[in-house]
Amino acid sequence: MSRKIAFQGEPGAFSHAAAHALFPSDKALPCTTFEDTIAAVQNGDAEFGVVPVENSLYGRITDIYHLLPKSGLFITGEHFLRVEMNLLGVPGATLADIKAVQSLSVALGQCRKFISKHKLRTINGVDTAGSAREIAEKGDKSVGAIASLFAAEVYGLSVLAQNIEDAAHNTTRFLVISKQAEEPAPDAGKVKTTFVFRVRNVPAALYKAMGGFATNGVNMTKLESYMLDGSFTATQFYADIEGHPSDRSVQLAFEELKFFTDHFHVLGVYKAASAA
Repeated sequence: MSRKIAFQGEPGAFSHAAAHALFPSDKALPCTTFEDTIAAVQNGDAEFGVVPVENSLYGRITDIYHLLPKSGLFITGEHFLRVEMNLLGVPGATLADIKAVQSLSVALGQCRKFISKHKLRTINGVDTAGSAREIAEKGDKSVGAIASLFAAEVYGLSVLAQNIEDAAHNTTRFLVISKQAEEPAPDAGKVKTTFVFRVRNVPAALYKAMGGFATNGVNMTKLESYMLDGSFTATQFYADIEGHPSDRSVQLAFEELKFFTDHFHVLGVYKAASAA
């Protein structure tokens, strides 16, 4: 039986492409917002959710850092998606026909050189996939959309130019979320553990809390801080480490961390993916 996989955005969005790459045989469930995506998993409308957590150009996706720790859900996997921008047009259109291009403002900004070279007028759209859908619906050969190859497939558009983005390293990291934790075996290869914590209000608490990872040889690949409930004094930290909680080195590091924290919660233990 096909499972449902929730993602934020319209069909053809980059999040949809990530969900399809991870769950090619399952049914994608588009959601309007990140809150809706998480709620779909919480209430059982979807077995898994696929959400972006950071991008190599624009950094962290702030909403996820605030929503995920409170959701009660678990991270069960990750996926790195190379974000490739493409010029799409209606069937029969050629690059020479295109006079204007529509997409999300961020996507337009990532393709400035191509747009300038071809002297295209820009149209701000709500998102990349929505722009592709609108172009397909209007059927105007003079207007193209900047979106994914996946969007071209979804909406039956022609690919007029591929990989037109200015930065070749644009990559988004996605997380798979579920109501149930699915920890891999300790010997399952490279494993990541993601957790959040808040340090106690004592001098050098963060410095001391981090010391256990260094002394026990645990590699911390991410440490992000963000304010809680708009307070300038209440800070939560989000961290990724390489290793399984059953590893002795990780256990020792966590013991030292907990001594200097008043909140600690593991969000997920999952197999590490290779960066795109």
